Amino acid sequence: MTINMLKHSLVELDARSRAESILDEGTFRELLDPFAELESPHLEKQGIVPQSDDGVVIAKGRINGESAVVISIEASFQGGGIGEVSGAKIAGALELVLQDNRDNERVYPVLLFDTGGVRLQEANYGLLSIAEIGSAIVALRKYVPVIGLVPGKIGAFGGMSITAGLCTTLLMTREGRIGLNGPEVIEQEAGIEELDSQDRQRIWNAIGGEQRVAAGLAERLVADDSPAIKEAIHNAFEADLHENPRSTQVEQFCHLINSVEPTDDLQPYEVRKRWNSIIEGETFNYDRHRDQAVDAEGRGYTWFKALTGIVSPKSEIPSVLCGDKQIGDSNTRFISVVPDTHSKYPRARNGEVGLEQGWAIASYVHQAIEEDKDGEKRAIVAIVDVPSQAYGYREELLGLHQACAAAVDAYATARMAGHPVVSLIVGNAISGAFLSHGMQSNRVLAFDDEKVNVHVMSKSSAARITRRTVDELEEATKKVPAMAYDIKSFASLGALHDLIDGVNFDDPTRKDVELVREQLNEAILDIKISSRDLSSRLTSMQAVEQGRTASIKVREKLRELW
Repeated sequence: MTINMLKHSLVELDARSRAESILDEGTFRELLDPFAELESPHLEKQGIVPQSDDGVVIAKGRINGESAVVISIEASFQGGGIGEVSGAKIAGALELVLQDNRDNERVYPVLLFDTGGVRLQEANYGLLSIAEIGSAIVALRKYVPVIGLVPGKIGAFGGMSITAGLCTTLLMTREGRIGLNGPEVIEQEAGIEELDSQDRQRIWNAIGGEQRVAAGLAERLVADDSPAIKEAIHNAFEADLHENPRSTQVEQFCHLINSVEPTDDLQPYEVRKRWNSIIEGETFNYDRHRDQAVDAEGRGYTWFKALTGIVSPKSEIPSVLCGDKQIGDSNTRFISVVPDTHSKYPRARNGEVGLEQGWAIASYVHQAIEEDKDGEKRAIVAIVDVPSQAYGYREELLGLHQACAAAVDAYATARMAGHPVVSLIVGNAISGAFLSHGMQSNRVLAFDDEKVNVHVMSKSSAARITRRTVDELEEATKKVPAMAYDIKSFASLGALHDLIDGVNFDDPTRKDVELVREQLNEAILDIKISSRDLSSRLTSMQAVEQGRTASIKVREKLRELW
């Protein structure tokens, strides 16, 4: 590659140069640059050298004369992983862009994704940050298009692929990739037979830029050339805000995933063909038995039945239960993801959030929004017991990240529309599954029990990705509570509204159920007199005194420089 080609190739540039190459010459102004020395306070404790900008560049300037903020992630630092400081820089910048647009000052947000998702060495800090980033994107889309670009190198994976799925317009180069689970994680969790992480051709054919655009999971394929990308971004500023973004196109994507049968040898070109048929108005015939009886187990199932009074739940998607019940004076919709041993998607049979689950959650929440648009906004309670997202080649091919983005979008939209949204963690709350089903709530409640765990990844996968042993990971949790799995460590970060104890968690009595109902009612009433955003997670006593001090400081510094 010649020096001249390097100058134009966005893939070959670092995060700062990428941002500068997109902004008009002479307008680049970086906020919280390396001289601000706002680095992660959690890495050095683990023997990792921090970076003074924590791998994220925030730049204000103009793109073809239009005011813009470019957020660029540096892939070469910790794989573009999102920790507390880097996540706060992204979320804080988007929140300030949102405020500008609310004040009638039009500013366009542009996100350059080159990230593996949550930085595992900071784990739950990354989960909290990505939830806040997603919330800001959904709020911003009302005022201005949110533009995302996946140029290459690493791509967009993990929770950040979900945020990319929320963008108004997503641009990709051929070198770019996007998916919830990276190939190495799928191989670790599901075996090499599911996906060989060294099979580059199969990986790019399934999740590369050309395929994603052709299959409806991105808007435009762009050449890896800075001037061409800048022009494509500027053109995306003209996106129609009244058009439904991908994460709200529930019916179309449900047709796509429902058209697949377990015996299908699904190939990337077939996904393209089916998607093109769907957008042209053709639908596929598929055999679905509506209102199937649910035969499940686990805490999500137990507490759905206990709180709704529905003894024998039936559901079109047996792994996603939905029922309405009064809590105090509030009409309330309960949603729970449960195991379904007969799911046609084998990787989502144990309570994971997969394709069907993500889109079903979105459908149930949007249904409540539509039915209540002219009246009382019913509360929505997400009962959370999700071991992970689904790990599978087929899931990634069909856009698992987009299914999860749809659920995130739905919960965030409901919250912003005035629906009190509460999460009740009764079991596991892991990774993209928790981001999709639980993290967009106004308030998070959890059982105070050793079986309740919150984290970004299974221990075995986290060990492989960070090149540590499980024992070494356990040792690191003593220094960084955000890396721990137990609910008390998560509570120390300041995001929990309350911990519930004194209850038989596995076999609740009527008294136990009433106690939990009272806690839910208290949370709902508190929400009704509070703001509709996620700011309570940064203002709680635990957050202010210890849990989120870096997140708070980053936002304060950003406001000073804005």
